[in-house]
Amino acid sequence: MLSARHLPVAVGIIALVTLGAFENRAVISIMPTATRALDGLAWFGAANAASMVTFMVAVVVAGRWVDRVGARTVLLTGLGTFAAAQVVTAAAPSMAVLLLGRGLSGIAEGLIDVSTLVFAARALPEHLRAKVFATFAAAWILPSLLGPGAAGAAEALVGWRLVFLLPTVLLVPALLLLLPALRRNVRHDDGQATRAADASPTPAPLAPAIGLATAVALLSIGGPLAFDGGDHRLAGLVALAVGGLALVATVRAALPPGTLTVARGIPAVVALRTLLVVAFGGIGGYLPLMLDVTHDVGPALAGISLSVTGVFWAVGSAVHSLDAVQRRLDAAARVRLGLALIVVGGTGPLLIALGVLGLVPGLVGWALAATGMGLSSPSLATEIFTLAEPHEQGQATAASQIGASLGSALTTAGGGALIAARHDTLDGGVFALLIGISIAAAATALTLTHRLRA
Repeated sequence: MLSARHLPVAVGIIALVTLGAFENRAVISIMPTATRALDGLAWFGAANAASMVTFMVAVVVAGRWVDRVGARTVLLTGLGTFAAAQVVTAAAPSMAVLLLGRGLSGIAEGLIDVSTLVFAARALPEHLRAKVFATFAAAWILPSLLGPGAAGAAEALVGWRLVFLLPTVLLVPALLLLLPALRRNVRHDDGQATRAADASPTPAPLAPAIGLATAVALLSIGGPLAFDGGDHRLAGLVALAVGGLALVATVRAALPPGTLTVARGIPAVVALRTLLVVAFGGIGGYLPLMLDVTHDVGPALAGISLSVTGVFWAVGSAVHSLDAVQRRLDAAARVRLGLALIVVGGTGPLLIALGVLGLVPGLVGWALAATGMGLSSPSLATEIFTLAEPHEQGQATAASQIGASLGSALTTAGGGALIAARHDTLDGGVFALLIGISIAAAATALTLTHRLRA
């Protein structure tokens, strides 16, 4: 991967992933502070879900767009949208505007994620895919170590708004590093797009994705409205009911046929990716807030959990990319091992929430879970490209991302409703319940890994 032919691609991708990682770690660390500053802690779950809602639609658009015109245009559009989203969020005078900024961020993430994955798959030979996904995880190490601390320091010195602007500073150098790789591979990208047009694949329908995103939005908003103690309880309950019906009506059409029954092949990959995100994201997404509530720590210390996540996720991905591991363990075995580590390691945060363990031993368990995620996630990501035809890789990637986003959004919506109901009396028991559900999702996925085999 460090050869003269592939180095520009590797450097550009690593720069881009590093940019996204800094933004992710900084935003997660500062979100509790930002929502409190805008008097919107009850909307914490909705703020996290806003980007997931728009992400669901954006990935479908990105998948079709990439297959039609190539990754370059989609990627550059995503980067421009990313910059706009950060500015809007940083300038937010209210929770409503902050939610708008987070929605723009989801659009940017959807465009960037799909185009980056397809760009890497098309620009690099198949035998390098496991290694490039290991570099994705490695690119999270420095942001995971420095991002939460930088967010905490920026919040203490200047205020939380600066935290949202910091990633835009990294955008220019990341783009400069990426442009040579895009120029070098633009012919290959355009040629692939031409072959895709000739093959005329049936595009993924956009309407079900919009319906699914609408369902998640209603569920995310309905929870705080119904349970935050205000006088809009009825409106919240209606939103929850309509959102639930919309979810049931659209989820089957929005995902590849057979996903809900975990049919073998791509449907199984999408289903397992969804459960994996519920399992891991349902713990990690609330870990900084849980530490803040149960141990009264600030953004910098709460962000330690994100540092552990990034470092040990990278460790798991590095193990996944080893030639010996690739030879001896197939995708199903690697995913199974990773899920087992999440089940065992997830008990660490669970015991922190219950007050049984302190921060250090509890986060040791979380490190084990993060290692498991590092094994499972790239295994599923590379399996998508193994199973999909080249001219349908964009749509296959989009399907996988929709499944992951759905799992994350539902976890966030459910957790957000619970937090809204208890926002004045939050305690470790609330987080223990959320973590327990996530561990159960990992255990369920563990029984389904054999469906990955064709």
